[in-house]
Amino acid sequence: MTGEEAVTRAREIRPDVLLVDSALPGIDAFEATHQIVSDPDLSRVGVVMLGDSDDDDEVLSALRAGATGFLPRDTEPGALVHGLRTVAVGDAALSPSVVRRMISEFTSWPDPGLPGPEQLDELTPREREVVGLVAGGLGNDEIAEHLVISQATAKTHVSRALCKLHARNRAQLVTLAYETGLVHPRQPAPVESGWLATTLAAA
Repeated sequence: MTGEEAVTRAREIRPDVLLVDSALPGIDAFEATHQIVSDPDLSRVGVVMLGDSDDDDEVLSALRAGATGFLPRDTEPGALVHGLRTVAVGDAALSPSVVRRMISEFTSWPDPGLPGPEQLDELTPREREVVGLVAGGLGNDEIAEHLVISQATAKTHVSRALCKLHARNRAQLVTLAYETGLVHPRQPAPVESGWLATTLAAA
């Protein structure tokens, strides 16, 4: 399948999750992902990309394009199914090995297409705090518990941050948090788990 065919099939079938390989022929997988997530009619389609776990640029390009998951090609079948199900229910999934290696690189790769640090000024202090917690892997229920607020309020803060920063999904919020310096690369995450999963459906 080519990148063009992936976009066409996504528009025809409108799947819950589309699994694409970063090495797609034709238009590359990143452009295909961008076209899919930018299409209002495909707003509910989650894209999971398979690629080289040791290629940091590839992982970051996938997140910038709008992918809601990135998994190494050698991911075990059970873990792959888990990742697809995670995205299907509205979460973003990255394998722990990808997360550990990527967070130390985010601040060193500026992207003129993403908000700069000055645009964080649009966020309220509480929204900044919430974005930091999202970058730590917390879902809305965990954010609510951490800040002693209701889940509805946590959801509102996340939604407003997404809107103000023009981020497509919570995976991009994580990227933005590191690239703008809101979260420092070696800051320990508040939650340790087998996956970095944040609840997109609740946002």
